[in-house]
Amino acid sequence: MANEPLDGFDEREASGTGAKGELAPGLYVVATPIGNLGDVTARARDVLAGADRILCEDARISRRLLAHLGVNRPLQPYHEHNAETVRPRILADLAAGAKLALISDAGTPLVSDPGFKLVGAAIAQGSSVWPIPGASALLAALVVAGLPTDRFFFQGFLPAKAAARRAVLAELAAVPATLVVYEAPHRLAEALADAAEVLGPRSAAVCRELTKRFEETVRGALPELAERFAGQAAPRGEIVLVIGPPAAGPVEVDDATLAAAFAEAAASMSPRQAARFVAARFNLDANAVYRRVARKDGA
Repeated sequence: MANEPLDGFDEREASGTGAKGELAPGLYVVATPIGNLGDVTARARDVLAGADRILCEDARISRRLLAHLGVNRPLQPYHEHNAETVRPRILADLAAGAKLALISDAGTPLVSDPGFKLVGAAIAQGSSVWPIPGASALLAALVVAGLPTDRFFFQGFLPAKAAARRAVLAELAAVPATLVVYEAPHRLAEALADAAEVLGPRSAAVCRELTKRFEETVRGALPELAERFAGQAAPRGEIVLVIGPPAAGPVEVDDATLAAAFAEAAASMSPRQAARFVAARFNLDANAVYRRVARKDGA
């Protein structure tokens, strides 16, 4: 039938929409573009236009988006610095039947922003929460990297300090999945060097300025990428680093190499932390590493 929806699709009654097409009360988690304004969905525009109020990270950025969409609705800042203060009022408004939209500066809310606490509190008090899907830097990078997508782990941002960053990478080394990391441009070279040291020659992709004019994806082994970006000025724009999963089995390494790697790590870590760090690097069991190094030292 010409007017029937395709299987799996229904344009007539979306979730969160009342019988006459108006929004139902609740919190709408609305994805916005990560760069290209053409990626905003028609449904996202309708929800933003029908909301009583729009919760946003930076009102200046959100005003530009709303102006592009021809939407004029009240904005309320909601971010990590004021969330604890303003959340009670937001929850009270939801309990009273308000229709509120939550957006981030770019992409899908709750991915590396404080929105998850608001969503959790809204659910706990019995308010409806509606997803309005759309752009996501996480998924955009994952599908363009050319690495396995059947299982992935999203880390968010790595720590800024080298020792903490290496410790987190060591924890992630055994995760049997593709890793997706957000990184600041001025820390990219350091992060790649640490990832190459801890994770070894895994395949990876540096995805920059996704959906924007100067979009770029650079693929290669971690050591190659580390060398390439070490000799460059910090790249501009948003960065997503995608790293392939670990090898299926352990890496063969002799006792001398293992001891040298352990000694280097132990200079800035406790022995147990150093053992986990080295184990992650060679895809070995941490206890086995510790026993081999201790035997080598005669402990």
